[in-house]
Amino acid sequence: MKNILVLCGGQSPEHLISVRSARNILNAMDHSKYKVTLVGISQQGAWRLITMEEMGDEITTQGRPVAIRPGENECLTCEGESLGMIDVVFPILHGPNGEDGTIQGLLKLLKLPFVGPDVLGSAVSMDKDVTKRLLRDSGMKVADWILIEKGEPAFDTITKSLGSVVFVKPANMGSSVGVHRVTNEAEWKEAISDAFKFDRKVLVEKGIKGRELECAVLGNEDPQATGVGEVQSGDFYSYEEKYTSTSHAEIIIPAKIDEKYLPELKQTAIKAYKALDCEGMARVDMFLTETGDILVNEVNTIPGFTNISMYPKLWEEAGISYSKLIDKLIDLAIQRGN
Repeated sequence: MKNILVLCGGQSPEHLISVRSARNILNAMDHSKYKVTLVGISQQGAWRLITMEEMGDEITTQGRPVAIRPGENECLTCEGESLGMIDVVFPILHGPNGEDGTIQGLLKLLKLPFVGPDVLGSAVSMDKDVTKRLLRDSGMKVADWILIEKGEPAFDTITKSLGSVVFVKPANMGSSVGVHRVTNEAEWKEAISDAFKFDRKVLVEKGIKGRELECAVLGNEDPQATGVGEVQSGDFYSYEEKYTSTSHAEIIIPAKIDEKYLPELKQTAIKAYKALDCEGMARVDMFLTETGDILVNEVNTIPGFTNISMYPKLWEEAGISYSKLIDKLIDLAIQRGN
């Protein structure tokens, strides 16, 4: 029986989504194959050993503190007691300090195999500006953008370059946190102010008229891609549209698109995955325009695993159950090792 350490919570604004994802993963795991150790990270950065019963909507003071001892065979202890040999870590931590290469670097120093991309793939996929540069230089299409690191360019200067509808995004954030659709100067000022609360780098992207499609990718050297799902929402797929009970967004799997586009969409997803040095898993978000152009929007290296998340649903549509998907992700982590 393998000992699997599930890490959840974290210090990012996506803390609550991480906890929801972890709960679903724990429920879907085959507990006849795995002994599961659950460690929650509070928004203050404290690591705590918790049980499913202690797991609330967020990680606060529940459980007992965990200590990390680099260089030791059994590197994680709780109140002096070893947590045992960990075979694989499943970090289900979204956003900064979880999906950006930081936790991946720590796990490598601890010599613990882990699910998902390594340090480089995690870091470059998290930074939307770096992602776009690498995808563009690999020959893929992306939405035009301007990077702002300080100050506030005039809205009319932006619209001259990118058009009358733009999207403002923190460079290193997920789940649409801090993202705004902007069509006028008042919205512009509010959007820039909010986005800079989450990052020192902000992207302003050209609004793309197209269908929002997502593809799940799985694998190390020879990654495989699912078919595509579609998100149909209002002006854009906001945090509220993704995670609140009042959402009017619709997830369609499989997407009702002309089948002639499917091979290129899957090939583009795999090409983006490889260009960003991804391993294990990622969800690739794309636009399909009315003229048939495919633009890569984002690559999510720790996609959501909530009950409404696209990544596990796409693999289920492809014939791999939630439980079998977790088995495959653990096997890929072991194959890659450290």
